[in-house]
Amino acid sequence: MKVLITQSMLFPWVGMLEQIRLADIIVHYDDVQFSKGSFTNRVQIKTSNGVHWMTIPVQGLKLGTPIDQVKISTSSNWRSSHLSLLKQSFKGTPFKSDALEIVEKVYRSEHICVSTLARESMLSVADYYGLLENKLILDIRSLGVDGSSSSRVLEIVKRVGGKVYITGHGARNYLDHKAFEDSGISVEYMNYKLNHYLQPWGEFTPYVSSLDLVANMGKDGIDKISSDTLPWHKFVNPN
Repeated sequence: MKVLITQSMLFPWVGMLEQIRLADIIVHYDDVQFSKGSFTNRVQIKTSNGVHWMTIPVQGLKLGTPIDQVKISTSSNWRSSHLSLLKQSFKGTPFKSDALEIVEKVYRSEHICVSTLARESMLSVADYYGLLENKLILDIRSLGVDGSSSSRVLEIVKRVGGKVYITGHGARNYLDHKAFEDSGISVEYMNYKLNHYLQPWGEFTPYVSSLDLVANMGKDGIDKISSDTLPWHKFVNPN
């Protein structure tokens, strides 16, 4: 069983959908500290004026607040602003209505905390591409695994019966690869292809919201969600 452990992300980039595609078990890791630089409440959107951040405002944020306790601000009409930005971004794209329908459905839901909205947004785009079939989706708090950093990640993978841990590039800075190997668990890093597709507003960029793929390619965008993985030792020591 392949395991993905991830913080919930607002309409994430295609690379996150690729991780979801490869995993059998997805663990939402939202009991850790919220970072102002996180992708839980923001994502990049490509427009005629360049790339812009689309951000959900939060309120009452204190140092150390877990992601799943960060509340959405009610002081501004951010939903309307987001939809206006997206309509401008997707102007002239063949599947604009599909992308906007996903967003509008998510934004109609009542969410107090940013993590639940981000989680719904991430799963909604994944579901559009049929990526959730036969996946087990868990919340970290349901597992009762304590600890931190690499040791906690390892215990989570063991708790859910995983044999392969799929992760993004940032994990190379803290994962204890030998501990995983000693436990009979393989660590595989994403080998992003950064597949190009026809995209308006200048030079192609792969790092914007996956809503961009929906707007430009519709269901056929599944063909662009095709990256694979590398064993950790090949990723860390490519030569």
